[in-house]
Amino acid sequence: MDEIHKFFSGKNTVDYLSEEEYAQSGNYLETLRAVSRLSYMSMYVIDYQRREFEYVSDNPLFLCNHTPSEVMAMGYAFYFKYVSKQDLEMLIRINEIGFEFFNRTPLQDRKNYSISYDFNLQTGKDKILINHKLTPIFITSEGKIWKALCVVSLSSNADSGNILLSKTGEDSFWELDLAGGVWNKMDKSRLTERELQTVRLHAQGLTIGQIADRMCIAVDTVKFHRRKLFDKLHVKNMGEALAYVKNNKLL
Repeated sequence: MDEIHKFFSGKNTVDYLSEEEYAQSGNYLETLRAVSRLSYMSMYVIDYQRREFEYVSDNPLFLCNHTPSEVMAMGYAFYFKYVSKQDLEMLIRINEIGFEFFNRTPLQDRKNYSISYDFNLQTGKDKILINHKLTPIFITSEGKIWKALCVVSLSSNADSGNILLSKTGEDSFWELDLAGGVWNKMDKSRLTERELQTVRLHAQGLTIGQIADRMCIAVDTVKFHRRKLFDKLHVKNMGEALAYVKNNKLL
């Protein structure tokens, strides 16, 4: 498919790899296979030199009823088959703007960045909104991404988009205004210990009453902490709050 080249920016064309660059990969896929056995999330690896998927985990979320081998064989044709035209155009745009940002960052920092966004996978009448995270695994001496790890999970949002770029160890992140092609830098929300404790107990499946008992406070006080949490994180419910806290490594 000629359209597939749209996913491979000229800014990240990997034409040649030295022996030293090849040697860095070793047998890293065994580690990914082990990690995928411990998670419900789907994982796959993009090889930007070969322009194909090098690895696809057997976690079913991303497979759209295919086997991992079938998805690997399809490569980027998979997206043209299972992503709507509107979301597909969004992904291509994210790809362009993402590499522009990446190429402006210092070479030594590039491995520390990851990008996250939501889009729908559609199989027949069934549609599922997923969150897709991508981060470099190996980078060439020129600073181009050779291989990248993608992790797919259920999205906690209502719609496609929600494009965020973050750097490991930073207390801020960048949110993309897709229409204007502008990255807006934002500070990560800082949560109080009470707010974090509320999220942790919610993650354990406790009700508001049980959380109040565990924290030795009144139910109304738990509700107060929840409201403050929702306002601070700009979310509507505890599910979205938990997803935000996990995605931004606040726990």
